[in-house]
Amino acid sequence: MKTNYFGLLLLILVCSCKQEPEIAQREVGAYTIEQFMDNEAVGGGSFSADNSKLLVSSNRTGIYNVYTVPATGGEMTAITQSDSTSYFANSFFPQDDRMLLSADGNGDEIDHLYVRELDGTIKDITPDEGAKADFYGWSEDDQYLYYGSNKRDPRFFDVYKMSIADYSSELLYQNNDGMDFTGMSGDENYFALSKTVNTNDSDLFLYEASTGNLTKINGMLSGNSAQDFSKDNSTFYYTTDHGSEFSYLMAYDLETQEKTKVVEKSWDILGSGLTAQGSYMVVYVNEDGKNAIEVIDTETNSPITLPDFEGKSITSVSFSDDESWMRMYVGGSNSPSDLYTYNLESKEQNRITNVLNPEINPEDLVTAKVVRYKSFDGIKIPAIYYLPHQASAENKVPAMVWVHGGPGGQTRQNFSSLIQFMVNNGYAVLAVNNRGSSGYGKTFYQMDDLNHGEKDLQDCVEGKNWLATQPEIDGENIGIIGGSYGGYMTMAALTYTPEEFDVGVNLFGVTNWMRTLKSIPPYWESFRDALYKELGDPYSADSVRLKRISPLFHTDKVTKPLIVLQGAQDPRVLQVESDEIVEGVRENGVPVEYVLFEDEGHGFIKKENQIKAYSSIIDFLDFHLKGEGLNEIKD
Repeated sequence: MKTNYFGLLLLILVCSCKQEPEIAQREVGAYTIEQFMDNEAVGGGSFSADNSKLLVSSNRTGIYNVYTVPATGGEMTAITQSDSTSYFANSFFPQDDRMLLSADGNGDEIDHLYVRELDGTIKDITPDEGAKADFYGWSEDDQYLYYGSNKRDPRFFDVYKMSIADYSSELLYQNNDGMDFTGMSGDENYFALSKTVNTNDSDLFLYEASTGNLTKINGMLSGNSAQDFSKDNSTFYYTTDHGSEFSYLMAYDLETQEKTKVVEKSWDILGSGLTAQGSYMVVYVNEDGKNAIEVIDTETNSPITLPDFEGKSITSVSFSDDESWMRMYVGGSNSPSDLYTYNLESKEQNRITNVLNPEINPEDLVTAKVVRYKSFDGIKIPAIYYLPHQASAENKVPAMVWVHGGPGGQTRQNFSSLIQFMVNNGYAVLAVNNRGSSGYGKTFYQMDDLNHGEKDLQDCVEGKNWLATQPEIDGENIGIIGGSYGGYMTMAALTYTPEEFDVGVNLFGVTNWMRTLKSIPPYWESFRDALYKELGDPYSADSVRLKRISPLFHTDKVTKPLIVLQGAQDPRVLQVESDEIVEGVRENGVPVEYVLFEDEGHGFIKKENQIKAYSSIIDFLDFHLKGEGLNEIKD
């Protein structure tokens, strides 16, 4: 039960006969980056065959390793103890305590699958050099695992079936047409395949192995995504936005080809799936930037009651194979997600982790607020706003416009150690979901097609203008920060609107679109044409525009301080992108800092590197937005 603090305060004020003294504002604790990075990140949560324990990933040692933990709570037991390569948990084997793990080469995204045997040895079961392997699931009889691999052709993923007895593999589906495998019926007869049309729309097909027939499921151009097959192999579930701004869940009868709408909400249905026995269907809804989850009893077709976590959200759930246990992740914008288990029969609830560093007072963290502002053309732009506790009209604070990755990504109401660290250090953060962001309808999503660095950039500028009108914000000191596509937007802002933002923080951002679009990894082949339709084809006349919107060719316009952070193993945004932008901007005599990590890829996952990266960002901002460098460039 939530306490109505406002009503309680009003009652006290009405009943009081005396004027109460003014209450001093609570002092907010100041925390180091080491303290923020001492929050633990935990993921996964596969139940063992006897439901006694869970298999999880954790970065408690500084990089990700795999652990087991009792299903009712207790100490974690380390399964891997790597000090260089991060390992991630996929699943316990269905009938014994073997474990399926995955790892890549320090961020190169070439994942392999590993088995941790009962004797403790760890074996690479997809050792093909240069090939990427993804776990797809277990067979109905628990004797095989399914996986995808591009070992035959680096561009395409084939579907394989591997015996868990001797790890021998057989090819189930050879992908000759550049489609994406998105699901398979339990009897291995139907394969769900997706063909990307553009970054919003895709065609959905069912391949029937017994006949060789390929059936297109969707009609007109729309966004479609496979979700699951019923346990009796009679029904295929998928989401579509056909005739709607938002995706909804459909059922397709495999015999009659009849389509039936199952679930529709006023937001996108992000995903849906059935539990192992089919008793429950889990539905994920992207509700204004955060997950809303329903677990539907398939017999009654009504949602079951989930535990209440008093203001925190259940962000993810999964079930044990016998459906008696559910594991949940619970958190929010001001709380990193903790792992819980819940017994559906006894209603027993267990908190498995407590990932927030005990040195941090939860009340010192800031809860995000969803705001909307009008852009230059009247379009309303949604954003996630973090305002420091210490900010007021009398104590104005500098601010940063945060731009997500993508293009087509979305900043959501999730916990971010970097954002909370920035806010704790006295910086307001406005995480802008500019036009082209997902989650707000397909019309909004497509608004930035072939105009990147233009209208989407103006949305960011208008976000800065909105910040400048807030009474708690120092409108003379507002910067921009982003990673990947957000890093591109940072550089575009400093290049094409050089007087709008006071500093820029570029995390592995694209600076030369022609090079990036020509050098995307081969396993993105199925998505290549869609990217070209949205951004432009570098091998066509589009190259003229791509050069025009690439900051690398216009570095002479940059006048404001810049910090660039990059991983040397990044396969998406190559190191040369950052090398060259740093060199170009330095020629202007503009302050530029460059932080390069030899053992990171597209994003930084090792705590030691995160600490260095995030502390470098704050030191840079403190100098240029608060300290000695405040007037260095402005003068």
